[in-house]
Amino acid sequence: MTDTSRDVLIREGGPADAPAVLAMLDSAVAWMNDRGNTEQWGTTPFSTQPARVAQVDRYLTENLPFIAEVDQTPAAVMVLGSGPDPHVPIAPVDEPERYVRLLVSDRRFAGRNLGSTLLAHAVQETRRAGVRLLRVDCWAGGGGELVAFYERQGFTRTEPFLFGSWPGQVLAQRVG
Repeated sequence: MTDTSRDVLIREGGPADAPAVLAMLDSAVAWMNDRGNTEQWGTTPFSTQPARVAQVDRYLTENLPFIAEVDQTPAAVMVLGSGPDPHVPIAPVDEPERYVRLLVSDRRFAGRNLGSTLLAHAVQETRRAGVRLLRVDCWAGGGGELVAFYERQGFTRTEPFLFGSWPGQVLAQRVG
């Protein structure tokens, strides 16, 4: 367990966190839709889509999930893998890496910098594992706001990609 500033506790997650993670994703979809963004994650709550529920289960069992808690309430999640999701057309690299597979927060905790806190934790975990490369991919539409967020966290754009018609951007950060 890692105590961070602002009364946020970061702990390892697991399969028991699936309901909380799905609720975070559902709240993010609703929030994005309210802002007119129906392209990033669609309009249907994750918790009602069997394929998305299975994806969350895989992320929580086959990767390294970390939960940020505020007052003992799951408020955000980050999932680290050893590479990108194999279902997404992203070129592998020729060195060990950690890869942020998922980063989302419950909109009730907006403004607490939980995403930044979890990404700083990802840097620490990557270093602790003796790995020098941390990568992430994200939605590149909507004016690039999400790409800009990752750039503010120390990531640099590497290659864009398309997943069907969904525009994505891979970003990387050297941590060692």
